[in-house]
Amino acid sequence: MAAAMDWLPWSLLLFSLTCDTRAFYVPGVAPINFHQNDPVEIKAVKLTSSRTQLPYEYYSLPFCQPKKITYKAENLGEVLRGDRIVNTPFQVLMNSEKKCEVLCSQSSKPVTLTVEQSRLVAERITEDYYVHLIADNLPVATRLELYSNRDGDDKKKEKDVQFEHGYRLGFTDVNKIYLHNHLSFILYYHREDLEEDQEHTYRVVRFEVIPQSIRLEDIKADEKSSCTLPEGTSSSPQEIDPSKENQLYFTYSVHWEESDIKWASRWDTYLTMSDVQIHWFSIINSVVVVFFLSGILSMIIIRTLRKDIANYNKEDDIEDTMEESGWKLVHGDVFRPPQYPMILSSLLGSGIQLFCMILIVIFVAMLGMLSPSSRGALMTTACFLFMFMGVFGGFAAGRLYRTLKGHRWKKGAFCTATLYPGVVFGICFVLNCFIWGKHSSGAVPFPTMVALLCMWFGISLPLVYLGYYFGFRKQPYDNPVRTNQIPRQIPEQRWYMNRFVGILMAGILPFGAMFIELFFIFSAIWENQFYYLFGFLFLVFIILVVSCSQISIVMVYFQLCAEDYRWWWRNFLVSGGSAFYVLVYAIFYFVNKLDIVEFIPSLLYFGYTALMVLSFWLLTGTIGFYAAYMFVRKIYAAVKID
Repeated sequence: MAAAMDWLPWSLLLFSLTCDTRAFYVPGVAPINFHQNDPVEIKAVKLTSSRTQLPYEYYSLPFCQPKKITYKAENLGEVLRGDRIVNTPFQVLMNSEKKCEVLCSQSSKPVTLTVEQSRLVAERITEDYYVHLIADNLPVATRLELYSNRDGDDKKKEKDVQFEHGYRLGFTDVNKIYLHNHLSFILYYHREDLEEDQEHTYRVVRFEVIPQSIRLEDIKADEKSSCTLPEGTSSSPQEIDPSKENQLYFTYSVHWEESDIKWASRWDTYLTMSDVQIHWFSIINSVVVVFFLSGILSMIIIRTLRKDIANYNKEDDIEDTMEESGWKLVHGDVFRPPQYPMILSSLLGSGIQLFCMILIVIFVAMLGMLSPSSRGALMTTACFLFMFMGVFGGFAAGRLYRTLKGHRWKKGAFCTATLYPGVVFGICFVLNCFIWGKHSSGAVPFPTMVALLCMWFGISLPLVYLGYYFGFRKQPYDNPVRTNQIPRQIPEQRWYMNRFVGILMAGILPFGAMFIELFFIFSAIWENQFYYLFGFLFLVFIILVVSCSQISIVMVYFQLCAEDYRWWWRNFLVSGGSAFYVLVYAIFYFVNKLDIVEFIPSLLYFGYTALMVLSFWLLTGTIGFYAAYMFVRKIYAAVKID
C-alpha cells in the first residue's frame, strides 16, 4: 500500500483542481462591447450529422446568401475539424427586436428550389443534419425542456433544461420531409455597469434559436422584406418534395433579453452537464483500481521480492539456491538485446513524443487556456506540440538504441521520425480521399496537407535527428548484470503465459480505470458535443499512468519467475493491452450509440478508431515498458551475482 499512500496527496490536490473546472478566459482575450443598435454579426460554421460524420459548409445547401461571401481566416485545428466560418445575410442589431424578416427577398417573391436542390435538402434532412451558427463567437443552441416522471404541480419544479448544439435542418413525419425555414433567434445580453453620463454597453452572453417550419401560404410578406407569421399553431409545416421544384420563404425574427450572466461565465450554459456525478464515480472507481493494484504490487515487492533477494544473497546457501527456479536464474540473459531493436526503440521514441504532447495539452487545457471558446485551439496545439516533442522522443529512442547495442543511429533516427507519423499520415490520406469524393468540408485542403508535410519534414524530422544524436552519444543505460554469450534455454511455458492471454489480463484494469471518461470523449468526437472537463481528464490520465506502470511490473515479474527472459517486446505489447479493450468498446459504441449505416461514414469511424487505438497502444505500451525496465534493473542490482 506504500505506493498508493505516496500517491494520495497528489490525488487530493488534483481533486481540488477539478472541483471548479469551468470555462474561463485567458487574460488578454477581450470581450466585445456593443452599443445600442450596433450590428451583431451572425456567422455560419458548418452542417454536421452524427449519422454520416461528414461535415459540409453552410452554402453547400441553397440558403440565402449575402451580396459578398467572406470566409474567416482559420487556424489549423478549425480546418482539420471541417469548420468553414462564413458570413450570413441575417441582420441583427444589438437590443433591437425584429418581428419577422424575409431573407433573400426580391419584391416579396419566394425562393424557388430546383429539383436537384430539393433532392439535396431532403437528403440532408433525412440524414439528421444540424446547422451551426455563431454570434460573437457563441454557438447557437436549441433549448430542450425535459420533464421527470412526476404528476401534478411538481411537474414544473422538475423541469430540466438542456441545450442541443446547433439546430435541426428539418424533420420527417409519415414519410414526408419538412424544412425549418423560420428561425426565431433569442439573444441574451448583459448590461455593463458604467459611471454616470456614459452610454450603456452590452455584451452577448447567450445565443438560442427556435427553428420552425412554416409553409409558404401562411407567411404574408410585403415589399419592405418584413413579414407576418400565423398566430398560434394553426399553420402547416413547409414540406420539401424531392421530386419537384419547391417554393418557400426563408424568414427569421430576433428577440433580445437581459441576463444576469456575466461575460466571463457565458460558456457555462453550453458546458453545464447534469451528470458530473458520473465523473466522480469514475474517479472513485479508478482510485479503487489503483489501490487494488498497489496492494498486489506491495505484496510482491515487500514480501516476495525481499524474501527472494534475502535467499539469493545468503553466502552459504548458493548451491541450494541455484537449484531452485526463479527470476535470478535468468540474470545472464535478462538484458540480452531483443530482435529488431531499431523498430522497438523507434516505437518507444514515438510513445515518449505522444506522452509529452498529451500531458502538456491536458494540463494546459485544465488551466482553461484551450477552452471551447478558442475554436480549433486544442487540435492546433496538439499538432504543433507533437512536432516539437520530437526532440524528447528522439533522445529517448537514441539512448535506448545504443543500450540495445545498435550502431546505425542515422537510420534509427529516420525510422523514429517516420514510422508512426507515416502510418498516421497514410491512413489519414486514404480517408481524406473518400471525404474529398463526398465534397465534404471535412476534407483537408491540399495546401493544408502540404503545410502539414512541411511541418513534419521541416520541424519534427530535424528535431528527432537532433534528439537522437545527443541520446545516442549519451552513456547507455547501466545494466547491473553482464549478459552471457550463450543464450539460456527457456522452459516450456504454461498456457496463461501466452502473449494474448497476457494482453487480456494486463489491459482490463487500466481500461476499467478510464472507460467512463472514454464515453464522454467518444461523445465529443462522434456526436459533436463539447468536451471540457479537462480537470477530470488530467486526473484520469495520472491514474492511467500509475495503473499501466503497476500492471506492467506485475506482468514482467511473473514472466521472469517463469524463466522467460524475452521480456522486451512482450512487455511493450502486453502493457498496451488496454488498447484492445478500447477497440472492443469502440465497436460496442458504433453498434449501440451511433446510427451509421453507409459505407463511407463507417470507414471513417473505423479508420479514425484504428488511429486512436494505435496511438493509445503506443502510449500505454511506452509507459509500461519504462516502468518494467526500471523495475528489472532495480531488482537485479539488489542481488549478488557471482
